[in-house]
Amino acid sequence: MTTQRVLSELNMKLLPVILFTSIGLFSASAQEPSPKPIKILLITGGCCHDYAKQKDILKEGIEKRLNADVTQVHTDDKSTKPPLSIYGNPDYAKGFDLVIHDECAAGISEEAVIEGVLKPHREGIPGVNLHCGMHCYRIGSAGEPATFDTPHGWWFEYLGLQSSGHGPQEPISITHVSKSDSLSKGLPDWTTLKEELYNNIKMFDTAKPVTIGRQTVKNKDGSQKEVEYVTAWTNLYKGKTRVFSNTIGHNNDTVSDDRYLDFVSRGVLWATDHLNEDGTAKAGYAKPASDK
Repeated sequence: MTTQRVLSELNMKLLPVILFTSIGLFSASAQEPSPKPIKILLITGGCCHDYAKQKDILKEGIEKRLNADVTQVHTDDKSTKPPLSIYGNPDYAKGFDLVIHDECAAGISEEAVIEGVLKPHREGIPGVNLHCGMHCYRIGSAGEPATFDTPHGWWFEYLGLQSSGHGPQEPISITHVSKSDSLSKGLPDWTTLKEELYNNIKMFDTAKPVTIGRQTVKNKDGSQKEVEYVTAWTNLYKGKTRVFSNTIGHNNDTVSDDRYLDFVSRGVLWATDHLNEDGTAKAGYAKPASDK
């Protein structure tokens, strides 16, 4: 038997095996389910902001960019004690992968209520906090530096940074601390329209700054000064829970800016551990370009 004939017969025997294997691999790939959407609970309402519009800007902006499903908990109440349905229900985040706190509830100081808001995060559900979310749930003086494991420090410990107030609405220059950070890679530095720059009373050791904001403000005597504070950071709460916060976002023009929504969406990916080191979403979590 010639060598050519031996090879021909061998190929004929191997062909069914190759075809079967190829079909099997194709079938497995075709049947592999796409990842489930990130289930997000977005909480909005309370004092001082246009939450009626911002809740929809955020929902649409995040769902446009990510494989995510945003559920809204909202109240039109404009007080510092908005009657949000999560209060008194420590299991409010059950079934969700992430909670976005964008409420403005600076007047709520009852320890039992605040413990209920924190319970899901203490148990490991990640958080993203936007703008006035930093000024909620205060027990005691917000300007007095907080310490771990005290009621005064509960909310600040969760956030990773303590803020007590802000200056005037003027443009803020946003700079990324490290261009190699997965939260910053490929994203531009930029300058907002009129916005509020939140002060920094204390940053906890568990937190890491991501962006810095610089703002030029006028003194009472007419002179000017430049104010600089951390505007976005990450925190590891209770040694396990990922928390991302961004103090920018007072006005609708800022919240609807693509640069803002891109950054917040990046924070959602980081908090839920769906962000690659190069700043891209892990497989299945970025919305296909055709869907945008």
